[in-house]
Amino acid sequence: MLNFTVGPVMCDESVLALGAIQVPYFRTNEFSEIMKENEKYILKFSKAPNNSKVVFMTGSGTLSMEAVVMNLFDSSDNVLVIDGGTFGHRFVELLEIHNVSFTVIRPKFGHSVSECDLTPYDGKDYTGFLVNIDETSIGVLYNIKLISEFCKRNNLFLVVDSISSFLCDPFDMEKLDVDVMITGSQKALACPPGVSIIVMSPKAINKVEHNNPKTLYMDLKLAISNQERGQTPFTCAVSILIQINKRLKDIEASGGVDFEVERIGSLARYFRSKLSELPFEIISHSLPNAVTPLTVTNGRSAYDIFSVLKDEYDIWVCPNGGDLKDKVFRVGHIGALKEEDFDTLIAAFYDMQKRNLI
Repeated sequence: MLNFTVGPVMCDESVLALGAIQVPYFRTNEFSEIMKENEKYILKFSKAPNNSKVVFMTGSGTLSMEAVVMNLFDSSDNVLVIDGGTFGHRFVELLEIHNVSFTVIRPKFGHSVSECDLTPYDGKDYTGFLVNIDETSIGVLYNIKLISEFCKRNNLFLVVDSISSFLCDPFDMEKLDVDVMITGSQKALACPPGVSIIVMSPKAINKVEHNNPKTLYMDLKLAISNQERGQTPFTCAVSILIQINKRLKDIEASGGVDFEVERIGSLARYFRSKLSELPFEIISHSLPNAVTPLTVTNGRSAYDIFSVLKDEYDIWVCPNGGDLKDKVFRVGHIGALKEEDFDTLIAAFYDMQKRNLI
């Protein structure tokens, strides 16, 4: 199988092998050292400010999104949230559930947020800003520098969901004055799903310490205090955390975060350069490195293309749901992929074209 989805992605064989070993008992000094090492690398790769902290949550990225909303905002807040697709809308749903007042910003379809989108909210009584920096459902990378500047001049607490962007696109948490960054194990970290990660600046840690959310499992105070000793409050996804450790060390040994970002960006450019003679059009005007969103220009169903690739070629791409089901499919560039793998995908597209399937 060749997997061009954006999560779970293709894992390196050495990472996969660690998932096959007997799961060790984790309340040990040895596992604590692994967890502290994981935190060290995540802080380094996110370029977090001094005295930031990392917690590892057993659950998908949505769990950490909800934990952040619960622990860092309450009914006294009034926040801005970018709702440009499926994953940005998830923040909207969480804010509604937890009774946090919010205003939605909806960029033009396929476009990043613009200065014109933000200007109406300058100097208003907002306290926070939430953004899914790579709206993976339509392959749009939002202009985080523009958002950062807006938040700085309005003194807004900035939360960035970087689940599909971490290790894919340039990101400097300290320079961008980001208070919270969220990511997950199954994207560019290229490990199995089951662990999500929250990086918190000192400002965010202080806010967590003074909030009292009605939760046990998602209490970030508990998570922070346990991570200080290299542990988690409850039983964690032990094997995945060991795999994450291996993957982080491999990234560091290969040249670090900047090298990894360039590697993924190079694969994205390589794939996009091969599309000119196929009946596809890229729908995004602000492309991330992680994924290429494609619409079919000859009227064929995008979902049928996904199905034929899966069933007849043993190749997986990302389908879409809802109104975009038959209009857009997505090709990911993250995980253990090489240029030759994209050659295989392009060859499959040409074969489907000969068979009048696209």
